[in-house]
Parts: sequence; C-alpha cells; structure tokens
Amino acid sequence: MVDSGSTDSAATAFESHRDRLRAVAYRVLGSHADAEDVVQEAWLRLARQDADTIDNLAGWLTTVVGRLSLDVLRARQARPEASFDIHLPDLVVTFDDAHAPDDDAVLADSVGLALLVVLDSLRPSERLAFVLHDLFAVPFDEIGRILGKSTDATKMLASRARRKVQATERPTGPGREQREVVSAFLAAARGGDFEGLLRVLDPDVRLTVDGPGDAVVTIGATRVAAGARAAAGQAASTRTALVDGLPGVVSWRADGTPLSILAFAVTDGRITAVRAVVDPVKLARLHLDPA
Repeated sequence: MVDSGSTDSAATAFESHRDRLRAVAYRVLGSHADAEDVVQEAWLRLARQDADTIDNLAGWLTTVVGRLSLDVLRARQARPEASFDIHLPDLVVTFDDAHAPDDDAVLADSVGLALLVVLDSLRPSERLAFVLHDLFAVPFDEIGRILGKSTDATKMLASRARRKVQATERPTGPGREQREVVSAFLAAARGGDFEGLLRVLDPDVRLTVDGPGDAVVTIGATRVAAGARAAAGQAASTRTALVDGLPGVVSWRADGTPLSILAFAVTDGRITAVRAVVDPVKLARLHLDPA
C-alpha cells in the first residue's frame, strides 16, 4: 500500500511531466480528449506504484503513455468507423487559379497543419515510432520495448513513417503526381467507377469528416470509395485548391453556398488520408467564392 506522503510526492513529480505527456499523447492520437484520458490513466498507474523505485520517471511515464496510446490507435482500427472528439484546426485554402509567389508565406504556415492529416495515414506502430523519435527524441530501444519489437525493426518503422511524412510536408506544395492522383480519384467518383477509386486509394486510407458535431473517421478503401461514389453527385461546381499544403478541392451547391472542402494526403501514388470539411459554420467562416 502506498502512503499519502509518497502519493503527494508522486503527484508533484507527475505534474512536472504532465505537459510533455499530454503533448506526446496528442501527437500520437490527434485527439485532445483521448490524450487527456491517456495522461490521466498514466497518473493512476503511477499512483499505484512506489515512485521511489522508478529510476527514470520521465522514461517510465513516456513508456506508459506510449503503450496506452498504442492501445487506443489499435482499438480505432478495430472499429473502422467511429466518432472522435478531434479538435481540427481551421483550414488554409488557396485556389490553384489564384496562387501567386506572394502566397508562399501562407503556404509555409499551412504545411504544419497538414502534418495532422499525414499522421492519421500512418499505421499505429509507424505513428508511435515517428512521433516518439522524431518529435520527442525518445531512443529507438525504448520505443522498441513499447512496441515489442527490436531496435532495428523500430528504426525501420520510423523510417517508413518519415518517408510518408516527407512526401507530403513540402514547402513547395504538392507536385504534379499528387495532383494527378487526386484528379483520378475525383474523376472515378464522378463516374461511379468503384474499381477506379480502389486503384488510387491506399487499403488503409483514413477519411476524417469534420461536420457540425464530432469528427467521424472511416478507415479502409472499400468504405471510403463507397462514400465517395455516393456523394459525388451533390456538387454543382468545384475548384481545385491547396488546402493546408495538400492538394484539395472545394465544392458548392447550386445556390452558391459551399458544400465541402476535401484535402488529400498522397504517398507513393495512392491516397492515404482525406479530410472532408462539411460543417456549414466552418465553411461560411472561410468566405469561399465559387467564381
């Protein structure tokens, strides 16, 4: 049994690490609510321990938060469609036909927001390895213990994740190949070409729909393709755009009100993540002009 004095000491020590643990959990999970839950569970586990027997408290807490976060990511994959309390930032939209050199500063600001979309496209083990090592400098051997993998295998996971991130996080914006993949997706959706949609979607593609309530997440090419084909006929007009540093498209209804914004993360010739904003309040705040 842990005495009250020990608990008070552990609480003080934990509070000194709380901000960092919350930052780790949020980067891994992309949800403030889930991050808070994970950090709170880490505290409860620490409270049941004798903190004086823990040689490296920071490392111990990071390991606990990492394992808990991994459990949450894997649980999401087991439920291909779910609603999460994801606090998505407002988008930075620059239409392709309006882009000019003066827009470079806007583009540089937007690519940081695109990282959240790209991280959503990674598999749980890739995301954890990348976030812990590249963003928080956790050694590979410690990450490997969390994942139950060797140090070399963990390095490979982080390297694969890094390539996916770097393929999207470019200050010069998306390249021609990425735009061609998005164009193929849009053409297949409008034409009702289900097989064509599957050809350009990664098997584990993640669609995040930002509506009036919580964000709804759908995982898997078959589900995303079915939804895209069903929604394709709703738009009266569209314009291609740069959305948070990603290739995207903005759609309007026949009366000129905005219908949706789509942003696509493309890696190795396939779409790995899509963010769709359909919340009328957020769309109206952006003052999107169909002309």
